[in-house]
Amino acid sequence: MSGHSKWSTIKRQKGAKDAARGALFTKIGNAIAVAAKGGSDPETNFSLRLAVDKAKASNMPLANIQRSIDRGSGKLGSSLIHEVTYEGYGPNGIAIIVEAATDNINRTLPDVRLALSKHGGRIAEQGAVAFQFERKGMIRIKGKGDELMLEMMDLGVDDAKEEDDEMILYTDQKELAIIRDKIKELKVEILDAELAYVPGTIIEITDKVVAGKIIRLMDALEDIDDVTNIYTNFDIPEELID
Repeated sequence: MSGHSKWSTIKRQKGAKDAARGALFTKIGNAIAVAAKGGSDPETNFSLRLAVDKAKASNMPLANIQRSIDRGSGKLGSSLIHEVTYEGYGPNGIAIIVEAATDNINRTLPDVRLALSKHGGRIAEQGAVAFQFERKGMIRIKGKGDELMLEMMDLGVDDAKEEDDEMILYTDQKELAIIRDKIKELKVEILDAELAYVPGTIIEITDKVVAGKIIRLMDALEDIDDVTNIYTNFDIPEELID
């Protein structure tokens, strides 16, 4: 596999925190509500289990988690949450996939389109960008080294990559739940697990001005409460990140 989206890593490096903007619980709550549409029991709904695990890791109160589950499963009788995906291009031709959970599509699409257009990007037609990505399971674990990597490969992961003191594992999307549970049995710390769009090729950004434009665009997209995930195909060296 040629690489993966670096935006989540870059956010950690530059200290960008959704919680600091008061948006983290909103985003997670929306993701839980969308997942709960497939069933309100995390034990039988793996997508919901992933969303709840992420909420707990972010210290989201249990009452908020349950309220989001009830909202998505229709128990509260509130507005229906829709899961939508938008595709676009950014500066230097980078490809962008934006996942959102919203109760008002007529609000979310203009917000995404505006963020893109204000920062050198544009919205694209459905399918124009997605072909550059592959839907994969992605698990981020604590630890590194050849021994750990071989151990993970023996579990059936497709590929693995070290990043700082962590390891990113890629699985077939249908194998994500099985491999994640196997890793838990080995007592290896799982930092995150999700279905992700993994780019086939990475665009290396070497110009500081272009890097700044891309970071501002990504921040603008992250600032939209309805946006739950962003996947891209760029990489920016740490020295170009302010």
